[in-house]
Amino acid sequence: MTDQRSPGFRFYEIQDLLSAYAAHDFTFDDTPETPGPALSAYLRIVSRDPQRAATAVDQIDDLLRTGLFSPEIADDIELFPKIEPRSGRSVEECFRIIREHLVRNMRDPMPPSRSIPENRWECRERFPELSQFLGGHFHQDFSAVYTSYSEAVEDYLSGASAADLSQLLQDIADFLSMAATDEDLWQAASALGMDVYPPQGVGIRRWLEEVAETVRGRLQG
Repeated sequence: MTDQRSPGFRFYEIQDLLSAYAAHDFTFDDTPETPGPALSAYLRIVSRDPQRAATAVDQIDDLLRTGLFSPEIADDIELFPKIEPRSGRSVEECFRIIREHLVRNMRDPMPPSRSIPENRWECRERFPELSQFLGGHFHQDFSAVYTSYSEAVEDYLSGASAADLSQLLQDIADFLSMAATDEDLWQAASALGMDVYPPQGVGIRRWLEEVAETVRGRLQG
């Protein structure tokens, strides 16, 4: 496989992988037969982007070949979330099990999930720009920063690229298609970092539809 390392950090994809475990319970709970909840979430995400799975396999191979306790990568290892093995396995054994699940998934990818993601990590990975929009502007300090919802939306639009706006439109469309009720949407929006309710008298579905209309108009204009 080709080397897909990112400049500045040797194991960036492994760090993303381990973040899925940190969002669950900081435990390697996979077996050779079955991925645990955290790895299942990661596999659902990389099924949409097989190159990420290939990169993770490359980086796991690099990690195991170099050795977890090698001084060469000590600074990189220090940045990893601290995930603990179960059932008497070593961390190296856990990574080998993960590797096999990744390879298996590359051969036979999981079908794209059409349900609301199960945890905050998966929500943010699944809807990256919507997470940036909601978590970055409709957080708990919203009222101290903005005087209105439209001001917060405009603040986002002023700093977003055309690619960001296109991604946000796609994220909103996918997000709205995954939940039947406003209650489900609100729970998922909260997982994406939204800490304030939509404008009074407007449900979250309608509000996001209005946001999409505004974004679409900005792109067209």
